[in-house]
Amino acid sequence: MVRRIDVTGSGGVRLAAWEFGDPPKDEDPAGAHRPGVLLLHGLMGRASHWTATARWLAERYRPVALDQRGHGQSEKPPAAAHTREAYVEDAAAALEQLGLAPVVVIGHAMGALTAWQLAAARPDLVRGLVICDMRASALGAASQREWEDWFRTWPLPFATLADVRKWFGEDDPWVERPSPARGEFYAEVMHESPDGWRPVFTPAQMLRSRETWVYDAHWEELAQVRCPALVVRGLDGQLGRAESQEMVRVLPRGRYAEVADAGHLVHYDQPEAWRAAVEPFLEEVLTGADA
Repeated sequence: MVRRIDVTGSGGVRLAAWEFGDPPKDEDPAGAHRPGVLLLHGLMGRASHWTATARWLAERYRPVALDQRGHGQSEKPPAAAHTREAYVEDAAAALEQLGLAPVVVIGHAMGALTAWQLAAARPDLVRGLVICDMRASALGAASQREWEDWFRTWPLPFATLADVRKWFGEDDPWVERPSPARGEFYAEVMHESPDGWRPVFTPAQMLRSRETWVYDAHWEELAQVRCPALVVRGLDGQLGRAESQEMVRVLPRGRYAEVADAGHLVHYDQPEAWRAAVEPFLEEVLTGADA
């Protein structure tokens, strides 16, 4: 079962949160106290990208995935509203309104940055952290220009979802080898418009979201995270081994895991290996010595 719960984020922005599994019943005290897990997607992502992860989490925990502002079925405010502070405040507001805290926050890419900034700013809300394929170093102006150029290569609108899957999985100049998982990932963020299939977000909003963090390094906030934290990278992802291990060193209670044969979309590329990397950490933090 998946149900939508509307929450109000920073500045009154309407956000869609998605709870996976049956909600706790008043007559089920054990279920009512299942540990919470908040799932935060990356730039251009949406809550549904966590479906496979949320299904196995729901066996023991209370997983909730958030469509972050400008993404999925959440409100699309003006580009100026896509600040780092707003993303972090949205996540905090969702936890408070859903009564989930303290939780483990699992974040992918930009969502991982939001997760560790939240853990640094609001340690009362976060008992554990999983950082999936997100760099702490500054990426710089050249990286932002590359993204601007990349958005201009998108052959919008796509005639069919099959065309979406093929382009992002095979034809996109950023694809080094065919990746059906990548094609599926982007197919999930498209909606049908009168002239074909287009993304549910606007590229301008995504670029604005990205420029609020791409020019800066985020090591200082990483060092402020006091809860247990697991850094996970795909061996073919964007986070290199040296930087990931430095992140683990900077984190006061950092740990490291890697997933073979996975790129940036670790949880999409290798869902079983992703589970094997993450599940023991969750077990320890949520039900073991760190609980």
